[in-house]
Parts: sequence; structure tokens; C-alpha cells
Amino acid sequence: MDSGKLLKAVADSVLNMDEEGAAKYSKEALDAGIDPMAIINEGLIVGMNQAGKLFEENQYFVPELLLCSDAMYAGLNVVTPHIKKEENLYLGSVVIGVVEGDTHDIGKNLVKVMLEASGFRVYDLGRDVPAKAFVDKVREVKADLLCLSTLMTSTMDEMKKVIDLLEKENMRERVKVLVGGGPISSSFARSIGADGYGENATGAVRMAKKLLGIMQAKSL
Repeated sequence: MDSGKLLKAVADSVLNMDEEGAAKYSKEALDAGIDPMAIINEGLIVGMNQAGKLFEENQYFVPELLLCSDAMYAGLNVVTPHIKKEENLYLGSVVIGVVEGDTHDIGKNLVKVMLEASGFRVYDLGRDVPAKAFVDKVREVKADLLCLSTLMTSTMDEMKKVIDLLEKENMRERVKVLVGGGPISSSFARSIGADGYGENATGAVRMAKKLLGIMQAKSL
């Protein structure tokens, strides 16, 4: 099976809620010499995006979407250990999490994987995270970047609560804030005072580097 067909098989496995298939074809893709990041971007994420589209069209519902995410994670578990990381590469520290009231963490987890692969040190607070927990962690680790995620319109305002609390604690100037998730847009990011918006996992990493003005790695 050529690389294109292998990546399609990975994507189809996610779309078809097939955990075994996602793991199997991800391994076959690795064995075929396909770059791990390509397997993630052109296989696993493609399949999850297709599932998300079916969800938006009411052809898939929450149970199907969760099974698709299980398949995606099965593939990620196979691929992630093979992502090449530069020795002693350190681009900065990042605190990441899903805002309070939201438990959807698929996108956040993908961003975390890609940030780590790019050389960031990531502190993952998980999902349903209160504003104070974000601010406390930023202070504790002296984070360069704070990444906030949500997939729900009802919790979008939680992002502004975090930013407002950073300002109240006189910490806003110390950390860049990057937001993302299904209902988020660049205009919304600007309206709440965020520094940037990541349309997807790849875009989030690109924006993270831009916000921090990264031209080369910091020394450890």
C-alpha cells in the first residue's frame, strides 16, 4: 500500500470508529517510513475533521464522535512516541487547558502533542479548568504562553474571565494568550483581548511561535 492509501486508511479508520484499524494502519504507515507528523496531520486529524463535519450535518451524534476520538487516540498512542524531538530544544513554556464548563479536549490534546514535538515544554491542566487555576499555573511555571480551548459557545466567555484575571493579578504583560476551538474566531480573540487565535493544531503551533517571536531555540 502506497503512502497516500495508508494515510487514507488511517483517516477512514478514525471516521469509521475503528480503534484497531487506526492503530494498525498508523503502525503500517510508520513502518513504511511516513513521517509521524504527516500521519497525524494527513491521517488522524483528517479523519477526525471528517467526523466533525458529519456531526455538524447531524449524521453523527455525540456517541459516534466519542468513538471516532477513541480511534484517533489509538493512532496517536502508536505515533506519538516516534515523533522526533530535537535534543535540548526548548522554545518556551506553555500552560494549556480547556476552560471551565467544557469537557471537550480532542483539539487541546492535538495542540499539546504538536507543541511538545516542536520543542515547547507544556503543562496540561486538562479540561473544565477554572480561571484561577490557569492564572496560578502561569505564575508557578512563569509561562511564556497560555493556550485556552473550548468547543462550546456557552463557555467562550470563560476565556475572557481568564484574561481579566491575569490583568487583575498584574500578570497580563508577562504571558501571551492564544485561544482556539470550534466556535472561536480571530475576531472573537481580538474582542476579548487575546494575543492570537489558532484555527487548528498546526495553526496554533505556528501562531505560538509567531507570538513569542521565535527565530531560534532558547538555551536550557
